[in-house]
Amino acid sequence: MTIPALNCVPLSRRALLSRSAVGFGSLALASLLAEQSRAAEKSGTMSIGQPGANPLAAKSPHFPGRAKRVIFLFMKGGPSHVDTFDPKPLLTRDDGKPLPFAKPRVQFAPTGNLLASPWKFAQYGESGTWVSELFPNLAQQVDNLCLIHSVHGTNPAHGGALLKLHTGSDNFIRPSIGSWVSYGLGTDNANLPAFVTICPTLAHGGINNWSSAFLPAVYQGTPLGSASVPSDQARVKYIANDRLPREIQRLQLDRLAAINRQHLDQTGPEPSLEARINSFELAFRMQTELPQVENLAEETAATHQLYGLDDPTTANFGRMCLMARRFAEAGVRFIQVTHSDSKVQWDQHSDLKNGHEKNAREVDRPIAGLLADLKARGLLEDTLVWWGGEFGRTPVVEGKNGRDHNPEGFTMWLAGGGVQGGLRYGSTDDYGYYAAENKVHIHDLHATILHLLGLDHERLTYRYAGRDFRLTDVEGRVVQDIFA
Repeated sequence: MTIPALNCVPLSRRALLSRSAVGFGSLALASLLAEQSRAAEKSGTMSIGQPGANPLAAKSPHFPGRAKRVIFLFMKGGPSHVDTFDPKPLLTRDDGKPLPFAKPRVQFAPTGNLLASPWKFAQYGESGTWVSELFPNLAQQVDNLCLIHSVHGTNPAHGGALLKLHTGSDNFIRPSIGSWVSYGLGTDNANLPAFVTICPTLAHGGINNWSSAFLPAVYQGTPLGSASVPSDQARVKYIANDRLPREIQRLQLDRLAAINRQHLDQTGPEPSLEARINSFELAFRMQTELPQVENLAEETAATHQLYGLDDPTTANFGRMCLMARRFAEAGVRFIQVTHSDSKVQWDQHSDLKNGHEKNAREVDRPIAGLLADLKARGLLEDTLVWWGGEFGRTPVVEGKNGRDHNPEGFTMWLAGGGVQGGLRYGSTDDYGYYAAENKVHIHDLHATILHLLGLDHERLTYRYAGRDFRLTDVEGRVVQDIFA
């Protein structure tokens, strides 16, 4: 018997795998999606592919938190702790002498002998906290500040140090702290993003400093302008649609969502498409509320003056601080305000005196105004304000009159949100080079901030590429001693 010839159609390898239910790609995808699904189920989050599900909906914390939101005042470039909040009498006494102990094995630039601070310090408030004359307005708020003098990191370069500060890692792309907070808690206002960053720097990691990395894209920070844009021009682009009424926009989005969900029914979960659907929905809702938050004309003349909007020197940063308060008041979970420019920043490798004085004049009054305003409105109690740069600066001189990067020991401060005001915690050595007592690593700082928000840094995890990730990686210690 003759067997008839089969009418065979050649298939490429790609076509075979795409048509086969047991293709390797399908197996790998199914495994990856299963891992993400289990992680979402474990964290209590809903699948963003479900109709009507809002991944930014407010979530319950692991335990009652002292803070509901964070305002991070980021001083890019690295302010000098020994010239701002950490006075060192021996540094003044021994000006010009060699450092009496070894410098770090890894340094950013060559440095010389000890350099005394050009500014005087005085004690302020009931706490008697020392503050340099660089911050006369902020000095009036010291009883609200919890100064941590023993912060230390791992990287003496701006790029690595910025990533470490923002993401917990200086050599891998990881989600930023704002994204982790958004993922863990959602937002208190469905019409606004959970994470906003005002005039962020585009240098030294750029978008990676506010990226959600492998977390769903909905948790990424929403930038308003950039460091090179004046804050009065820092807006979310295309927030208004003057061509179409809301009813037509709503109809368009509903039709588009129906098509996209039909596609998802055929393909299964597809994170990039699901994130796009949610971004369209959030953008639509933002049209009603964001312009109101950005409209500073609603504030009184006294409030404008409090933040320094009446002075060209302080107006730019003051406007950013006032917007931060309005975002906090509107229910945004994590707001970052970056002080930076394309010229000086806080990175004074030379001309320390003029550079730090310029920067301090720009931020001193607005930050003091922000703290006073938050307290007057009853917001400071559950708003955690966080101030600092990616590292401090050396007590030894670089060149003739500058200071080099110093991640070995520096100062940050917290205010409100459940921390003790008027507290000085930890210390550096007698000259201010190394963290010495009650040392607080960047991982410890992150763990502490999350704890104040009601989040256990060891439980706030996301499964990706076969393992559970967290902001503090495998480290981190909550600094309980600073809590009120």
